[in-house]
Amino acid sequence: MEKKQSITVLLGLILTLMTGCVYGQDRVINQNQLPKTAKNFLFANFRGIPVASAIEDREIYGVDDYKVRLGNGMKIEFDSRGNWKEVDGEHQKVPNGFVPAAIRNYIAKNFPNTYITKIEKGRWKYKADLSNGLDLEFDRNGNFSKIDD
Repeated sequence: MEKKQSITVLLGLILTLMTGCVYGQDRVINQNQLPKTAKNFLFANFRGIPVASAIEDREIYGVDDYKVRLGNGMKIEFDSRGNWKEVDGEHQKVPNGFVPAAIRNYIAKNFPNTYITKIEKGRWKYKADLSNGLDLEFDRNGNFSKIDD
């Protein structure tokens, strides 16, 4: 009896994993299929730069995030609602209109001849990579925390 239960549990686990593999896949989408918030972000900050590709990352529970690559090589990652999570300029200057003013001001004051090449927005902090190679961390209000090693 215990052997049958163990086999049933094992089969259930295998089925669950297989279902996750089937539904947890990336899918190429048209830029018009991005959430409205993401489309507005692209229009406001990257106007005139074509979208080279857009990927929808699906998990068992639904869309996890969207990954967009622009024609100039920049990569942008959005959450399932279309809010930006990461903008990677691939060593190019990232537009700073969406960067919190406190972060922009801190960098302008303390690192005047640099620019942001990548910025990530986490739940509790921001991380900004600068053109001089430094990686800075800020709290969620944009207050400087530390230089990341």
